[in-house]
Amino acid sequence: MDEDKDTLDKAFDRLKQSRDELKLKMHLGGKEVQDEWSKLEACWTDLEKKTQPLSGAVKEAAASSGEQAKKVATAALDLTAQELNEGYKKLRNLLQ
Repeated sequence: MDEDKDTLDKAFDRLKQSRDELKLKMHLGGKEVQDEWSKLEACWTDLEKKTQPLSGAVKEAAASSGEQAKKVATAALDLTAQELNEGYKKLRNLLQ
């Protein structure tokens, strides 16, 4: 149960670090980079809003033996995080 929260927190922290690094490089980018950043920021805001309540929901689901609910909630968050990660990779390549 705590391991799931730790994993979730670590994944969120890695995404935050990538986001922060890219944000510092944004002033060097062109229009394409700015457009991509805008899309990613909308996705980031969505993830940020979902992370806190979802983290609590995962913990509650695990406590009440709701493994299926836990898996669904975690999968939804993982998908959003993967999309962000791929977007950050694309943006990083545009900036190099």
